[in-house]
Amino acid sequence: MEKPPPRLLLLLVFFIYGVSPVISDGSDHRYKVGDDVPLYANKVGPFHNPSETYRYFDLPFCSSAPVKEKKEALGEVLNGDRLVTAPYKLDFLGEKNSQVACRKRLSREEVAQFRDVISKDYYFQMYYDDLPIWGFLGKVVKEGKSDPSEYKYYLFNHLQFEIFYNKDRVIEIIVRTDQSFLVDLTEDKEVEVDFTYTVRWKETEIPFEKRMEKYSLASSMPHHLEIHWFSIINSCVTVLLLTGFLATILMRVLKNDFVKYSHDEEAADDQEETGWKLLHGDVFRFPKHKSLLAAALGSGTQLFTLAVFIFMLALVGVFYPYNRGALFTALVVIYALTSGIAGYTASSFYCQLEGTNWVRNVMLTGSLFCGPLLLTFSFLNTVAIAYQATAALPFGTIVVIFLIWALVTSPLLILGGIAGKNRKSEFQAPCRTTKYPREIPPMRWYRRTLPQMAMAGFLPFSAIYIELYYIFASVWGHRIYTIYSILSIVFLILVIVTAFITVALTYFQLAAEDHEWWWRSLLCGGSTGVFVYAYCLYYYYARSDMTGFMQTSFFFGYMACICYGFFLMLGAVGLRASLFFVRHIYRSIKCE
Repeated sequence: MEKPPPRLLLLLVFFIYGVSPVISDGSDHRYKVGDDVPLYANKVGPFHNPSETYRYFDLPFCSSAPVKEKKEALGEVLNGDRLVTAPYKLDFLGEKNSQVACRKRLSREEVAQFRDVISKDYYFQMYYDDLPIWGFLGKVVKEGKSDPSEYKYYLFNHLQFEIFYNKDRVIEIIVRTDQSFLVDLTEDKEVEVDFTYTVRWKETEIPFEKRMEKYSLASSMPHHLEIHWFSIINSCVTVLLLTGFLATILMRVLKNDFVKYSHDEEAADDQEETGWKLLHGDVFRFPKHKSLLAAALGSGTQLFTLAVFIFMLALVGVFYPYNRGALFTALVVIYALTSGIAGYTASSFYCQLEGTNWVRNVMLTGSLFCGPLLLTFSFLNTVAIAYQATAALPFGTIVVIFLIWALVTSPLLILGGIAGKNRKSEFQAPCRTTKYPREIPPMRWYRRTLPQMAMAGFLPFSAIYIELYYIFASVWGHRIYTIYSILSIVFLILVIVTAFITVALTYFQLAAEDHEWWWRSLLCGGSTGVFVYAYCLYYYYARSDMTGFMQTSFFFGYMACICYGFFLMLGAVGLRASLFFVRHIYRSIKCE
């Protein structure tokens, strides 16, 4: 029997489930014959541009009743959902045949608007008793002609709803567009359109608890699982071979170093020291810009904690398909609640480095990730407002996020900073630092920062790049990703490889008598984020069909923030691993 999740995890699950899903009016999802089962129209948009979505009634659809907006949770709004009552009425167990939902006479401008969106492969999305349904608005018939002016444009005006039920519960819904019901919109003229629909009900044995499983079957099909497991095995073998090779070399070299230095200590005292032992008086010299380094460590530690909690929630089943609002809610809530970790880590580390202005350090920690994210959001939200897209956050939602930041994030950040400052622990350095820094000898080009970052980032990236495609296709497309167990393994491999490769490069740097390893370890650890952003360029131009200024700016803008967070998170891992390693090797030898 599985152990229950920790208390904090249970609270997060309760909060996220309580505020994020698309909840139907029948909250218990039980209905009697003839009961009104809520059908909400969500949004429309071009199929290849997932961020460019608009309200359903931004297009000239009609409705036989006043349109009512549904109150939405924070996660739904962040996801771009704007639910309103749909023009179709689907009563429980009520069958209908070519029922007229509404009738409208389209003007020439409205005909041109429909023709434009049909040419861009617009789709619609609705929710029926929390179950998502979608379909295309129309089709373009080219008939072998190459001139777009000769294409024919047709609007689908008839929907066929096939609904499966089990006793008093809705289990599944399928919507189809009837190809025999088409409205020709090729010519610029007024058109009378009857929007009709047919409803058929069928009984099924599928229990209500398993009704969402069909949406995750696509990513769990055998050939997809084979690809995922091949990715995992390939990554594991590659990583184990390379890290094993490096570990063998590193351990053998270190062993020889320890033997050599122990022998030197027994020999004449005036014998000149060589290698990394030569740096014992400089290796723990505090780095430049230590406030910024401590802030990066604090922010990276917070983002690492955030990632761990997200994986824990995913593994207990919170993020089921088409409940993406829960993911956005979890990100906002957990980031706010873990800000104290950032303040504590940054402040305590800064004070260990003999920093004095801890208040400025805490402020820098709070703005190091949120600052660039705020600037990016401000620009992209302005773009979304100009496009009148649902990605534009309403003023009320912005106020809510600001209140979370002002009332939760900032106080916890400050409290963490105060706790870190009052810890008053000294920096644990096995060797005394000399008064004057040792001059660093000239380095070959491949020992400089950028080549070292390239080497450090390539190995961790090679362990995750296959899985990146599925993640991108889910976040920036319409694929469903539910194999969180595999993703957790990939994340664990990523962290281990990042820590190891950073330690190896730190050793080679010290062996070359370069004692400025602090910033190098952070930059090398986080360099995988640069590789991921380079993959963004490849994915956009080679693997996707995204077009337009809004979609392009959203993709590269938000991916820049994600990769920057990746950089801080893995940079913190690299710095922590290198600091542990350096302390260990210098504690193992006698330093005067």
